[in-house]
Amino acid sequence: MTAMNGGGTRRWGWGSGRAENLRADAQTAKDAAAAAFYELDTAQRDLRISIETISAVDSSPGARKAASDFAEFGARIDRVSHDYITVVDAHDLDRDDLDSGTAARARAELDRTRQDLERVKAELDRFGQSLGPLLTQAENQLARLAPAVERARQGLLAASGALDQVRATGLKADDLAARLAALSPDLTKLNEGAGQHGVQETVQRADRVVREAEAIRGEAERLPERAAEIDKRLSSLRTRAQALHTRAGQVEPVLSELRRRFSAACWQDLQQVPRQAERSVAQAEEKLREARTAREEQRWADATTLLSTVRALLNTTDEGVKAAGERLQRLNEVSFDHTKEVERTRFAIRDAQRLAMAGRSTPDPRHAAPLDSAVERVDRAVASLTGRHPDYWHLLTELDAVKETVQQAVEQIRQDRASGH
Repeated sequence: MTAMNGGGTRRWGWGSGRAENLRADAQTAKDAAAAAFYELDTAQRDLRISIETISAVDSSPGARKAASDFAEFGARIDRVSHDYITVVDAHDLDRDDLDSGTAARARAELDRTRQDLERVKAELDRFGQSLGPLLTQAENQLARLAPAVERARQGLLAASGALDQVRATGLKADDLAARLAALSPDLTKLNEGAGQHGVQETVQRADRVVREAEAIRGEAERLPERAAEIDKRLSSLRTRAQALHTRAGQVEPVLSELRRRFSAACWQDLQQVPRQAERSVAQAEEKLREARTAREEQRWADATTLLSTVRALLNTTDEGVKAAGERLQRLNEVSFDHTKEVERTRFAIRDAQRLAMAGRSTPDPRHAAPLDSAVERVDRAVASLTGRHPDYWHLLTELDAVKETVQQAVEQIRQDRASGH
């Protein structure tokens, strides 16, 4: 079709209006694809930060799988991004000779690549949502990081200050200083940061430093009190050792009286008490001297251990010395009148028998048997008191054993009654 214009002619493109519309549609599709490309790129960068956060803190199988899955997403994103760039480069929508067919193809290809970008973006969003628990846990760990490291630094500073204060009083605290110095490598690693050593390991190291620093500070603050307590124990145990040395010297006269008045069975087991007491007191005094030296050298743990040894030695000696005196006293009482002790034992038996018969016409054989046996043991013990020097110690030990048996029977009866038997 031609048109006249001042004697000239020009060609009218019959489809130019439609081509321009298609150009505009293609441009719209290009803008939409660009927006989808930008959104996918932004989502990928945001999610990469989340993955790096998780990986820095968590080395569990779940965290490793998340990192692996994200890497696979990266490959897919690279492919659709490459396709998008290829399509954009292939179509110059601004050129003058863009025909309708080219514009339509450009729009179709741009729409397709936009859909691919949006589909991958949607899948990436769902993947990101699935990371919620892992990311929350990782962020909580990261939130602990800086405060934990700061607590560790403050704890070390407080421990160092406590050591300085206690040293100012004249106490050395060398062991505590060595423990504090041993934390120096940990402090170096804390200062190097989580980037080099990992967030989880750094948090755990900081918590460990805090615990040890607090322990050192606490022990340093208690050290003057500990020194005073050791001094007090040294004085007390020295006094006790001296008193026990005097008392141990009184055992031999007690044994002499026992030998003179009672049969050998009543005192044979006490023969070694004087020698054992003398040896134990001597050992205690030697350990006391060692403890004093340890105290002067401020070896607190050694001093404490030695004092515990002294106390154990004195306790053993005290029991032996006391046993001799109590033996003589009990034998004196029973030789003067053994019926009181026998009657007390018989009364305990009768009391147990009444309990066994309470609410019953006949006693339970399980309860009656030990009580009947107890009666017979008392009778035999009394009957054994023969000769010029009766074995009163045998009587006493038998009566003690009978009373213990009776007490056990009473407890058994009460347990059976409580359980409904």
